[in-house]
Amino acid sequence: MPDNKNEWIEVHIKTSTAGIELVCSRLMDLGISGFAIEDAEDFNEFLNDKNGSWDYIDDDLLSMKNCETKVIVYVENDSLANEKINSIKAELRALNESDKSGEFGELEVELRNIKEEDWANNWRKFFKPLTVGNKLLIKPSWEKADADETRKILEIDPASSFGTGQHDTTQLCLENIEYYIKDGVRLLDLGCGSGILGIAGMLLGAKWLTAVDVDGNAVKTAGENIIKNNISKNCFETFCGDITTNSELRDKIGGDFDVVVANIVSDVLISMSRYFKEFLSDDGVLIVSGIIKQRKYEVIKEIEKYGFRSDRVKESEEWVCVSFSQV
Repeated sequence: MPDNKNEWIEVHIKTSTAGIELVCSRLMDLGISGFAIEDAEDFNEFLNDKNGSWDYIDDDLLSMKNCETKVIVYVENDSLANEKINSIKAELRALNESDKSGEFGELEVELRNIKEEDWANNWRKFFKPLTVGNKLLIKPSWEKADADETRKILEIDPASSFGTGQHDTTQLCLENIEYYIKDGVRLLDLGCGSGILGIAGMLLGAKWLTAVDVDGNAVKTAGENIIKNNISKNCFETFCGDITTNSELRDKIGGDFDVVVANIVSDVLISMSRYFKEFLSDDGVLIVSGIIKQRKYEVIKEIEKYGFRSDRVKESEEWVCVSFSQV
């Protein structure tokens, strides 16, 4: 349980006994290391332990006999809370997509201490214009930029998809996009979320954007956000699907991209690593982020197995972003 002096949001993740380990692993990839677990099966094992010796079990403990299986985490209600909760939801949607047999349970999120329907509005007080790198200003629609602002203005609102620029992983990617994007390049965003990285690339000079996500809602949101930023419908396309399992999707996406960016969790980056090269032009650049520091070398080693060399490694807090060229 976190310190009561801070305001926390309790995030209940519905799963199954079989899903607990995998859910916790994905949460750790998101930088979340503390969990509370409620599991009726564990309690029943405890209750049926023939070697146990007790005379009394209180009612609160006994109620666990029929409890739902849940993983519970606490997210501080600050400027990054929306990003963290949306990234948790995105990971659960991806897990749900891959769980064809329903082995891992509902994989749904329930927020406590705050009403779900009030969340976006309550969070507005935290979301102010943000400068990233040397050329970008990110702002929500309800904030105005100064009349003499010289940076490229990227407008994006909190929604149901990950990516508003507040999180370290997103900022690291944006800084690298600014470094590598040149006028006229073709950009591929794998795991596009809100579309923020692709939008940034287009504002900075890219001529074409392809945005892909396993979550249909993210793809819809990304498309809407791209248009809101005055990018022509003739300059981008979006796809929904998983490139690691869908060869037809990979064919539709095509190749010869100058920059490929993927801001996802480590396990997904590793599973994608064998496919990155087929999307890139000969001198194209790969940018990956969403990597916690503990897994930096593991991810780099895996991607380098498929004909890449790590060129730039940037870190912020517990997060790492790596840029690769081809060898």
